[in-house]
Amino acid sequence: MLIEWKDKYRTGIAEVDHEHQELVALINALHEEAKKAAEADVEGFFGDLLAAISAHFALEERAMREAAYPEYSAHKRDHEKLLDDLRDIMDLTEEAGAPQADALGAAIDAWFTTHFATFDARLHAMPIARR
Repeated sequence: MLIEWKDKYRTGIAEVDHEHQELVALINALHEEAKKAAEADVEGFFGDLLAAISAHFALEERAMREAAYPEYSAHKRDHEKLLDDLRDIMDLTEEAGAPQADALGAAIDAWFTTHFATFDARLHAMPIARR
């Protein structure tokens, strides 16, 4: 298991928390499959992961905008950085001709735990989180 879900990752926004748990499960499943898969399959996994994370970020960013969250811009920049990093790993996979499951896992694990401990932990203060 790459990432273990912990209660400390909860934001207090039910829809966001549900998606976070689903993303953790997806990341773990895709990481395990990527370690065993052929190059073409890994590229498909990366694409699925990128799509799921992008959709989640759109939900989270909409909630922040609706709540006039003061740290929206910095939070969005961090989302964009992860998406850029994932695209770089996808490009590396295509160029190297070999699955980059370890690079993907390390990047996501580092980003996820840091992002949750900083940016997402601050979402507790959002008015929408207190509903």
